[in-house]
Amino acid sequence: MRLPVLLTLQAVWASLCHAMQNYPAAWGHYDVCKSQVYTEEGLTWDYMACQPEAADMTKYLKVTLDPPNITCGDPPETYCALENPYMCNNECDAGTEELAHPPELMFDFEGRNPTTFWQSSSWKKYPKPLLVNITLSWNKTVELTDDIVITFESGRPEQMVLEKSLDYGRTWQPYQFYATDCLDAFIMEPKTVQDLTQQTLLDIICTEDYSRGYVWKYDKTVRFEIKDRFALFAGPRLHNMASLYGQLDTTKNLRDFFTITDLRIKLHRPATGATMVDENNLSRYFYAISDIKVHGRCKCNLHANSCVFDKEKLACECEHNTTGPDCGRCKRSYQGRAWSAGSYLPIPKGTANICIPNNVGPVIRPNVSSLGVANRNQDCECSGHSNRCSYIELLNTVICISCKHNTRGQHCQLCKLGYYRNVSAELDDENVCVGQSHHCNRRCDL
Repeated sequence: MRLPVLLTLQAVWASLCHAMQNYPAAWGHYDVCKSQVYTEEGLTWDYMACQPEAADMTKYLKVTLDPPNITCGDPPETYCALENPYMCNNECDAGTEELAHPPELMFDFEGRNPTTFWQSSSWKKYPKPLLVNITLSWNKTVELTDDIVITFESGRPEQMVLEKSLDYGRTWQPYQFYATDCLDAFIMEPKTVQDLTQQTLLDIICTEDYSRGYVWKYDKTVRFEIKDRFALFAGPRLHNMASLYGQLDTTKNLRDFFTITDLRIKLHRPATGATMVDENNLSRYFYAISDIKVHGRCKCNLHANSCVFDKEKLACECEHNTTGPDCGRCKRSYQGRAWSAGSYLPIPKGTANICIPNNVGPVIRPNVSSLGVANRNQDCECSGHSNRCSYIELLNTVICISCKHNTRGQHCQLCKLGYYRNVSAELDDENVCVGQSHHCNRRCDL
């Protein structure tokens, strides 16, 4: 007797989920860029601000170490445990897979046993500082959505700086300083993120919370707290996202604070486990990182809800007649007004600020359609190759007509027979479809 009840509950749940798909923006996700709606003038598009889902961004980065030969194992080395200088049975050998600790092990799946990790050479040149820079580059603007978390397999460093770049590594700004003694290391008063307010959120602080000695054996993480900073506007449980979105919309410095193209981890001094360095056993001192977590989303200026990783590069799949890696400009044929980023406001759908055609032409209205089509100002979405479209009642679809520049298809997005896609040109380029006589030089496709 329970089976019909379970099926009924399952049906109710499925119906609820299906219904909620029509109202994603009500939850503040901004995951839909447009939807078709019926108005007094007929079928038209309703445009909304949109953004990609947050994701694990470590899948798409390039890591660089400085100095380049700082990774252990070439030549092979033997290491001692920090907490026990007589336990020296750990070996690093770059030529043996099971004994190697290359940089990519900072980003692999954790959960296996034993843990995998990157490891530096030991502090053999003491008292010369053991300085290491680990640079994470995306070649794309990224908006951070969660805490940056660095997990050390060895003791956490006694001095460290986290830096960010917003111009692809040309210039750098500090994000946060970390030290066992902030005054001694960086001439800064120690603070925590809990000391920040809405007015001081952008302040760069030094914290001693993540640099304790090795007595805290199981406390291996170093964090840069993104969500605690969000909470200054959105509340402790981030329930008031409207307040945060409002601030991000109206305060460029705040928005830029959470936006990066690169991160740099500057390791200044390894864990020593004591006030004095044991110069007779320097193989105890090194850096080892098992995991780095960076969660965020591609910055698409609220003009895209997806981001693709192709040919080792991230790019937004732009909507709203925008183009560029960050949807940062209008398409060539849609410059009827100046480009503008989308807006989170008003909640919950925001404002799309779409790019409009240079010259808006008439739309054909078949008399047989009781629904009609969009008004004169509706964008027919013809990739810049036509400004005329028609509503096909039987298919409940708007299609482009009179496609120019050797294009065809519902949105003039395909090439006519005998013509080939010039992949070096954007979809709205007049030369996107070229004839067989053109020399493609391996840059054309069907």
